[in-house]
Amino acid sequence: MLTDFLPTTKKECELRGWTELDVILFSGDAYVDHPSFGAAVIGRTLEAAGYRVAIVPQPDWHGDYRDFKKLGRPRLFFGISPGAMDSMVNKYTANRRLRSEDAYSPDGRHDCRPEYPTIVYTKILKQLFPDVPVILGGIEASLRRVTHYDYWSDSLRPCILCESGADMITYGMGEKVTLAIAQALSEGKQLSELRNIPQIVYIAPGNELTITPDDIVLHSHEQCLRDKRAQAENFRHVEEESNKYHAQRLIQPLQGDNYQLSIVNCQLSTPCVVINPPYPPMTTAEIDASFDLPYQRVPHPKYKGKRIPAYEMIKFSVNLHRGCFGGCAFCTISAHQGKFIACRSKESILREVKQVVKLPDFKGYLSDLGGPSANMYGMHGKNLKACEVCKKPSCLHPRVCPNLMTDHSALLDIYHAVDALPEVKKSFIGSGVRYDLLLHHSDDEKSNEAARQYTRELITRHVSGRLKVAPEHTSDTVLNYMRKPSFQLFYDFKRIFDRINKEEGLRQQLIPYFISSHPGCREKDMAQLADLTKKMGYKLEQVQDFTPTPMTTATEMFYTGYDPYTLEPVFTAKTQKEKLAQRQYFFWYKDAPQSSRKESHSHREQPSRKDASSHKKKSYNPNFQPKKKKKSI
Repeated sequence: MLTDFLPTTKKECELRGWTELDVILFSGDAYVDHPSFGAAVIGRTLEAAGYRVAIVPQPDWHGDYRDFKKLGRPRLFFGISPGAMDSMVNKYTANRRLRSEDAYSPDGRHDCRPEYPTIVYTKILKQLFPDVPVILGGIEASLRRVTHYDYWSDSLRPCILCESGADMITYGMGEKVTLAIAQALSEGKQLSELRNIPQIVYIAPGNELTITPDDIVLHSHEQCLRDKRAQAENFRHVEEESNKYHAQRLIQPLQGDNYQLSIVNCQLSTPCVVINPPYPPMTTAEIDASFDLPYQRVPHPKYKGKRIPAYEMIKFSVNLHRGCFGGCAFCTISAHQGKFIACRSKESILREVKQVVKLPDFKGYLSDLGGPSANMYGMHGKNLKACEVCKKPSCLHPRVCPNLMTDHSALLDIYHAVDALPEVKKSFIGSGVRYDLLLHHSDDEKSNEAARQYTRELITRHVSGRLKVAPEHTSDTVLNYMRKPSFQLFYDFKRIFDRINKEEGLRQQLIPYFISSHPGCREKDMAQLADLTKKMGYKLEQVQDFTPTPMTTATEMFYTGYDPYTLEPVFTAKTQKEKLAQRQYFFWYKDAPQSSRKESHSHREQPSRKDASSHKKKSYNPNFQPKKKKKSI
């Protein structure tokens, strides 16, 4: 029934008896009522709190803007969730070629969203309803909440509030902060009275902002434009505060000369971007409440007969936790979800699995029991007080933190409970597995035994013929820049994998992921990679060229030329000639031109897609010109 979904049209609102809406969400993705799709999560969270919410998925931004006007003016605010991926990563490859499909649009169509939908949607809403607050959320706004490098326009851009004209950003996972905003506005408070809410970003006039000793004042945006070293210095503070349990407020002046970080108890003369510290990590009860909302777990009926590729990938999967303490230099997970693991209860997970097995086309196979990293469920610091003062971005690099509890027992218990359900023939682990956690020797022998048991059960019960892992490179120098473990650990894990397969009479493959052109990687490092993997018998398939995405350490190194933590210079391959020279080492065994190879995303949680054979009319950034794809020979 239509009333089982959040309404998307005026008629659907009338079916519920609604004549006025509290919140209207505009989404760059198709509306899939599933806990893996952000707009659905925020909509269902607000609905559960008693608010009347509607979603307008992929509105037409051309012509008379009828999709933006059809539901009228909300009582509280417009929310914009541009999509589960950054719109530009979703649309273009590392070579700036159009991807073959948009995984979050019906039938993979490319014309359902503009570039930078956060900016486009906000400008339209502010034109039509200038007095209604516009609140930004989702990946695109979250990772562009401060001065950032944009690869697609090859420019350093300010906080996305400056370019969009929106009123506020909710960064990270948005359930708690969105509810807090809705409640405050419902009480009749003005936007200027919401500035103490955690996990928001806003722009304040300098004369309305008092700097305290606990604040960190970043270099101004204007200073970063002039000095790349200043941008690198800024990023270290941004990343550290994203990964602290008790973060400090960040303040970035938009104009003016370099501000000293010691400024306190004063006011600035320029407008400032203010980033409030985030909420603490969600408790098990809080994350259970989010996943237990009444999702239909399918696309809205309006898409009947149409394929939404991203949904097809995850419809038989179950997410066990949020957060990742790996801190990989090229990944945005910790910037958005944080490094502290928030785990669902076994009961909540089983409730969701029991919903999945009832789907009409379920054949008995779960595609994934995972998370940002598959085997971090239930892990945390042994001494939580030590974690509360730690600001390291990674608990695994340069070595596994001695305070980290690495016991896989709770995760094994989840696997056993799921596999015991009569409807489940087999559950696979499709998320990335951190084999450095499996190989880590803890002081706790119980944890070591659980790691050995997990490794055997993973290989014998949860692999669909191929286990994919991500060593990323073979050079320890490059791996250090990536914040990944030595390639020696891959050798060690492969020996275990091969031994267990032999003992169990299995013929499975271990498939490694690799990245070329990452900051710190030179052509000689790629030659070494080709030589070592060739000797191991690999003809590489799961490969990618590094794509700079906002708010990662690797992107800052790519743009500034400095390591943000040491401020030492870092070599990066930037030209297409340099990048192709590195990439060709992946394919020593083929003669076809490298321009026709498959390119994948820089984020492991994002689906890979082939290059497209053409490109569409530009929808927003007129200065960006994607390359036309060369015909394959």
